[in-house]
Amino acid sequence: MTIPRDAVEVTLRIPGDWAHPGELLERMPDGYRLTPEALSLPDGETLVFTPVPPDDQFAQIFASSCRRPATDDELAVVDRYSVNIILTGPGGSLEAARAMMQGGAAIVRAGGAGVFIDNCGLAHGGGHWLEMADDGSSDAVSFAFVSIVSGEQDVWTMGMHVLGHPELVLRRSHRDGDADTIVEVVRYVAAGAKPIGDGHLLCDEHGPQFQVAATATNEQTAGSPMHNPFGRLRLTSLKDIAEGN
Repeated sequence: MTIPRDAVEVTLRIPGDWAHPGELLERMPDGYRLTPEALSLPDGETLVFTPVPPDDQFAQIFASSCRRPATDDELAVVDRYSVNIILTGPGGSLEAARAMMQGGAAIVRAGGAGVFIDNCGLAHGGGHWLEMADDGSSDAVSFAFVSIVSGEQDVWTMGMHVLGHPELVLRRSHRDGDADTIVEVVRYVAAGAKPIGDGHLLCDEHGPQFQVAATATNEQTAGSPMHNPFGRLRLTSLKDIAEGN
């Protein structure tokens, strides 16, 4: 199945306490061009730029969604933010995700306190975002854009479509480390060395081995930035399959 490039739209929200638009313009890094409608990156990529006024809910959502704790100074800016900069652009590949990271980093360097990602519900303090953007590896990009959600029966990802991959689902077991296991698979998939899909076997002589099968999509995300057009893959441990036979 071929997914068109514009099927995945990535949305970043970057709060800041700029006193006026000119302050943001003055602090933009070299090589970036900002207009009232767009942010142009040095490589020519253009992201849609939309400033929106503050509301009474975003600061709390941001603080509760941070993958790693933001600094007190960053959270103080979020608490008093005067404008939320929304950046929108294409996703669906590692390269596109890196471009979004660089666009977000430019706004952070110009005074943004951090980045909230609509596609996965994660937030990152500005300092952490700059570290990941400067790193630019597949590990850093997947850490930025892919969240891990734990339910009563399953552990699953959210945000893999930003990188151009299906979501991954793993049944929870009596063993500890389910989240760590799926993180390792995310890193493997994000690196792109070998694609995985329906019917594949995912084998690591030093770790768990899985059978991969397409499964139903998450209907709760339909029509939202969290919807993954690449679908979902369930990972079933070969050990569990063998024990069940």
